[in-house]
Amino acid sequence: MATISASRMTNLASTAPPDLSVSSSGIFAGPSSQKFSSSDPPATTGDQNKSQHADKIQQSTEDEGWRKIVRNFTPSWFSVNMGTGIVSILLHTIPFNGSWLYWISIAIFALNVILFCTFFAVSFLRYTLYPEIWGAMIRHPGQSLFLGTFPMGLATIINMLVLVCVPVMGHRAIQLAWTLWWFDAAVSIACCFYVPFAIMTLHTTSLNKMTAPWLLPIVAPIVAAATGAVVASVLPPQEALWTIIASYILWGIGVPTAMVILVIYFQRLTMVSLPPIEVAVSVFLPLGPLGQGGYGIMKLGKLALIVFPETHTLSEHMVNAGEILYVVGWLTATIMWGFALVWLFFAVMSVSRMRFPFNMGWWAFTFPLGVFTSSTLQMGRELPSRFFDIFGTITATAVTLLWIVVAIKTIQGVANGTLFVAPDLASLKDKSKETDVEAGIPSKT
Repeated sequence: MATISASRMTNLASTAPPDLSVSSSGIFAGPSSQKFSSSDPPATTGDQNKSQHADKIQQSTEDEGWRKIVRNFTPSWFSVNMGTGIVSILLHTIPFNGSWLYWISIAIFALNVILFCTFFAVSFLRYTLYPEIWGAMIRHPGQSLFLGTFPMGLATIINMLVLVCVPVMGHRAIQLAWTLWWFDAAVSIACCFYVPFAIMTLHTTSLNKMTAPWLLPIVAPIVAAATGAVVASVLPPQEALWTIIASYILWGIGVPTAMVILVIYFQRLTMVSLPPIEVAVSVFLPLGPLGQGGYGIMKLGKLALIVFPETHTLSEHMVNAGEILYVVGWLTATIMWGFALVWLFFAVMSVSRMRFPFNMGWWAFTFPLGVFTSSTLQMGRELPSRFFDIFGTITATAVTLLWIVVAIKTIQGVANGTLFVAPDLASLKDKSKETDVEAGIPSKT
């Protein structure tokens, strides 16, 4: 009996149904698929090797030639337009001027237009060919801050359109400048609203990680407000009134928010330490909202002095509301100019204590100092004193020399390719590695 039972059990085992296990594709494997599954591992390994080889070829292609430039072209490049544009404006408006300075300012303005169009085209290619980079850039705590450099770079071009092109081209240049200004104002508001909210919700930060570039998206509407004052100076009275009111709103959006950021930044400097060497020059950025804010509020007050009586704005109960805005504007600008002197001292003393390598952050030297100089020169126009004219001319000369030095170093960095580095791409590589691990693909490293 034992022999028979053993024999029957052996036969049953030999005729037992195959194991209905679930394959990697989620389908139950039958006898034929079970046989096929024995050959799956070699095929899968081969597919993985092919995938890795294709990825290596694609990666090597993207890290060479024009694709490398496009992939690594960050928004910080528009800071070049900010620095170049403010130099052209200063050389055009400097009090001790000459025809040779005028033509130099025209040449720099033309260069700035070419650079801006080039940077815009490369940026358009970057986010069109590699749309995933846009999300990575927005989520990056450092690169997203430089979105504000785009409208500020465009604002310098709009200023020179009014100063240079309007006297030559007339109405067409006025309409172009006004249209571009509305676009610039809208983008500035978007940057000022969204980027700080992204810091609150998307980024993980702390006081020791806080740096002055937090001001970049905040300064954008302040620059748009000052530009609006320049554009309004060539508009008909009613259009000028709308532009002035919109510019006051832009000023109100940017300046109080910038003051909040300055308080946090001052706490960071005093409670933690000076910024790291890589971003040491960013200590000049506080001059931006203070200088441009002062210049803008003075220009708006001066225009309100003319436009408000012409349009009978706020004239029911007052003789001339523009006079009040003009005086308050000058007083506010004077206070902001004095506050800027404090930050200028902090900045000069900070950079004198350390040696730091060249990077795109060096453009933080030019624009903040430039708008501080613009505020100084505007005060010289409003006051019967040569002090501000002389001091503004000295700082304008310093800004121009700094621009030459930074431009030369930038050209050298472009030639050897060291400036084409995008920190936001690191998050894409990390995400790609995580996807490979989840799929069971061995690391390429």
